[in-house]
Amino acid sequence: MKKIISLVTFVFSTSCMAQQDLSQVEIIPHQLSDNIYYLEGSGGNIGVSIGDDGVFMVDDQFAPLSEKILDAIEGLSDQPLRFVINTHQHGDHVGGNQNMGREGAVIVAHENVRTALRAGFNDGDLNQALSADHRIGLPIMTFTDSVDFHLNGEDIHIFYNGSGHTNGDSFVYFKNNNIIHTGDVFRTVAYPRVDVGAGGTFHGIVASYEKLLEISNANTRFLPGHGVVSSRADVQAQLLMFMTIRTRVLNALNDGMSLEQVLAAGLTAEYDARWGDPVGMLTAVYTELSSQ
Repeated sequence: MKKIISLVTFVFSTSCMAQQDLSQVEIIPHQLSDNIYYLEGSGGNIGVSIGDDGVFMVDDQFAPLSEKILDAIEGLSDQPLRFVINTHQHGDHVGGNQNMGREGAVIVAHENVRTALRAGFNDGDLNQALSADHRIGLPIMTFTDSVDFHLNGEDIHIFYNGSGHTNGDSFVYFKNNNIIHTGDVFRTVAYPRVDVGAGGTFHGIVASYEKLLEISNANTRFLPGHGVVSSRADVQAQLLMFMTIRTRVLNALNDGMSLEQVLAAGLTAEYDARWGDPVGMLTAVYTELSSQ
């Protein structure tokens, strides 16, 4: 399956990638079902469906890891890589797009992801022509609401969530196996990251969690953008935390507190040991509530 590939650093890879030594990263496969795996490496968790119809992949981490990722996939399947789904536009999830495109993969994403990635090549001038090298890493199939795939004995429903982590977030629901790849909307490593510059909103993340609960059941497994496979109860617990924090920020806002006062008030004190620095999340919540 693997051709000789040029491990270029994709234009829209995150700046932190340039500061990392990725040479020592191992790509570790984890089996979720007979034909679904996820690959752990550096960057977002990669979902993989294998079978006679070919390899279907969700996200592709950083460009310098592409060869290792393809090696790991070859250890799982002798079929070609056919599709790569981008859950959103961040470089630790789409940095390998050009290399996967050179492998012949069809790249699929919400139309906002394509727009964001295309803008990254030409300083936002969408009228500027792109080179063939740029085009090969862009999604060539886009959707506004949802798209369905039927391969490897699996019905795969990919659907847009609205603005949450970014304005291009999609969930990938492997219906037969009851597994949902959530991208970075749901994570188990830190408080939610609201990328305001990419159109993200805290309230959109809350709505996305509610959607996850609506479509799932007690047996659903959730593959987060970062972290470990989780249960419906884990999603519920995070959503309850978000609602509690939002109520506290709203009460503080109604009491006339400034953002600086909210950040100093310890509103998330009982959660911080588990979830880390709350400043980014609290700033997003305060800003959104202030504008209502």
